[in-house]
Amino acid sequence: MATRVAVVGCGQWGQNHVRALAEFGVLAAVADRDPAKAARFAERYGVRGLSPDEAVESADLDALVLALPAVVHGPVARRALAAAKDVLVEKPIALDPADALATAEAARRANRILMVGHVLRYHPVFQELARQVAARRIGAVRHIVAMRQGLGRFLGMDAVWDLAPHDLSLVLKIAGEAPVRIETMRRTVLSDDTDAADIALGFESGVSAEIHVSRVSPYRDRRFSVIGSEGMLTFDDLAPEGQKLAFHPHRVWREAPGGFGFRHADAEFIETEPGLPLDRELRHFLHCVEHRSEPETGAAEAVETVRILAQASPPPRD
Repeated sequence: MATRVAVVGCGQWGQNHVRALAEFGVLAAVADRDPAKAARFAERYGVRGLSPDEAVESADLDALVLALPAVVHGPVARRALAAAKDVLVEKPIALDPADALATAEAARRANRILMVGHVLRYHPVFQELARQVAARRIGAVRHIVAMRQGLGRFLGMDAVWDLAPHDLSLVLKIAGEAPVRIETMRRTVLSDDTDAADIALGFESGVSAEIHVSRVSPYRDRRFSVIGSEGMLTFDDLAPEGQKLAFHPHRVWREAPGGFGFRHADAEFIETEPGLPLDRELRHFLHCVEHRSEPETGAAEAVETVRILAQASPPPRD
């Protein structure tokens, strides 16, 4: 029997989950705090419309996708896990590390699947970049640079918590370890909170990373680059199809006495698979539910991401 899934939260991003799961034939219900909104989506997709509490308690649902305000992700997820449901939670899973850890522990106790919605981890271009790195196309990884800039998204959450989770997840995948050093420079520019930030990460292996986020940039930038000893790879999400993943065979070498030489080379574009990241993420979640396997972006990553975010941009004190 197909997995029976409900989406809890029919907001801007939750609607995308509803659409995809309906196309997969596994959408069994939709839920929202606004009964009228739940009813509209239920009628559109021919499923039940529920309240969030009803979705958590419903015995004929196997899994929930939570697309709610981050502050309630933890409490709702823990209730769902205790009710023997597998859970995919949108990012961030919590707004403080203790809450995230409590949800991860609840999943462990209940022996249920807990996955966090770091959707860019399922982007076919990033997945090919990760394969190229693992195959040592660029030699040893030395440094990672992530750029996420644009104008807008003033959603009551500072730019670090809103924008950086995507790139933190990518960095953690490439680095393969948790950072041991976290330094942040935050700037309030046009709102009352952090509008732009630079996060520097250091890892025990010697790999370093820098993440730049801004919601007050006059131009958009969505690039993720990995610099290695034998070249560089860049995932540019705004580039035309066929040019989103580039290998730069640039080289830098030591020259005596005490100098360095370098060679600049033209980019080589790498072919990648087609596919929508959200569709691939949800199919992965369904696979994990059906086969009882650990998600690519599971509980451990969810907790580590929130730990880094909390150090990079602590919540304001009352």
